Amino acid sequence: MGSSMTALDAGAGEVVVLGSSFLWDAEMWRPQIDALSPHYRVVVPHLWGHGGSGPLPAATKDLRDLARQNLALLDHLGIQRFAMVGLSVGGMWGAELALLAPEQVTALALIDTYLGAEPAESRARYFAVLDAVAATRSLPDAVLDAVVPLFFSGNVQTTAPDLPASLRSRLKAWDPDRLVDAVVPLGRLIFGRRDAMGDLARLTLPAVVMTGEKDIPRPVAEGRQMATAMGCPFIELPGAGHISSLETPGAVTDHLLDFLARVYPKAPEPEEKPHEPEDPIAEIDE
Repeated sequence: MGSSMTALDAGAGEVVVLGSSFLWDAEMWRPQIDALSPHYRVVVPHLWGHGGSGPLPAATKDLRDLARQNLALLDHLGIQRFAMVGLSVGGMWGAELALLAPEQVTALALIDTYLGAEPAESRARYFAVLDAVAATRSLPDAVLDAVVPLFFSGNVQTTAPDLPASLRSRLKAWDPDRLVDAVVPLGRLIFGRRDAMGDLARLTLPAVVMTGEKDIPRPVAEGRQMATAMGCPFIELPGAGHISSLETPGAVTDHLLDFLARVYPKAPEPEEKPHEPEDPIAEIDE
């Protein structure tokens, strides 16, 4: 029996897939969805256990499996070619997808992410947090105290003061079953990922890497390293933390619009923004 994966699907035209961060759903892309959907069809898959998506399929062993599952979702939606934009783990599986199906990915934007293996010190720290979540079937206050600040810069209390409290409230209310059967195993898969840096040179598609100046889990040096490996431009996002799509939405949106305009120079511009339908659901048999 498969598990159901959901996605937000908005707009019309050339397809742009937005891959989200761990512990976030499509709403982390709300400013970009609003800006891109009048010009493109924007699809935002929900990670397993996030949004309306179900448990992590038992056969999922690594990020390449996650890439294949997202490709199956896109096939279910009738999408064969698309630009891939991924933030954090969305960039990790997005790059793996580009390596697996280069004929289907027209362009790749990697934001606040890293395709190398997780450094040993942070890997051990994240696994300890995941063990605590599994043991309590919850996100305890001590875990939230450690995790929530990782997503933002020190400027967030001035630039977007509601973001940390909103995230903390949402994490506190997470369904216990989804924490155990999806979020924890997905986290172990993410932080135990392979080192894919050596494969990035195989990617010859249009690409760009962006990293927030103040990103804690994915520092600027990692972004520069990936851009060098792919031979593509690197953009440092001033003042941004890990979820730069919300903390510095104007800069991220402007860079994406510029990048996509070069990839799709004749993208259609509907007179009115198309309706945003209900989440589509695909059954992924694993």
